[in-house]
Amino acid sequence: MPARNNANQNRLVAALPTAEFARLAPHLELVSLPLGESLCEPGDQLRHAYFPTTAIVSLLYILESGSSTEIASVGNEGMLGIALYLGGDTTVSSAIVQTAGYGYRLSGRVLQAEFDHCAMLFRLLLRYTQALATQIAQAAVCNRHHSIEQQLCRLLLTTLDRMSSNELIMTQELLAGILGVRREGITEAAGKLQGAGIIRYSRGHIAVIDRSVLETHACECYAVVKKEISRLLPDVQHRQG
Repeated sequence: MPARNNANQNRLVAALPTAEFARLAPHLELVSLPLGESLCEPGDQLRHAYFPTTAIVSLLYILESGSSTEIASVGNEGMLGIALYLGGDTTVSSAIVQTAGYGYRLSGRVLQAEFDHCAMLFRLLLRYTQALATQIAQAAVCNRHHSIEQQLCRLLLTTLDRMSSNELIMTQELLAGILGVRREGITEAAGKLQGAGIIRYSRGHIAVIDRSVLETHACECYAVVKKEISRLLPDVQHRQG
């Protein structure tokens, strides 16, 4: 268990007033989220919500052919399990850990009870749902209209925003599955970025050398989603301990 990990590293948890956080705290269970772990599959009945702190989770839609595309991702700005408070217990997407780390698990029963009785949590989760909807809509537009290189830049930037390091562990297979493209497309796009001195890529390890230039290579979708998350989710000072 990492010594510095605490639930307030998640922005939604950290935004709760002290009294409301105190009610949730005894029910928040720190869990390890290893790379590639499946947290839910289509049609599964959801029993827990997850609030990532250092892990990042991809929401993937998988076709009958086995092809997949990421429709959204969840990091320390959000939570997994919106169906629990929107009135449904299942989802049509898969949730796979994209970046290994930690998060906090909360019983769906507890989340539903707090959502019904805690006004601040109610407002906060509805705002987050709007931000997630923006991310899903923007991903649909991005996948249709922007190049693989632009999409890869967007993915790298959103991952960096949720991490404290510029070193990412992402294989070509993982990137291809997230973006819904062939591995050859990832190889070509990553090669162009490496040739331009923006990243260093080797055996599933990506080091971002020049973030400012990476941002110029990304499509507008990155800025649109980031701006909407900043507008809807308040900047908060994390509680200690």
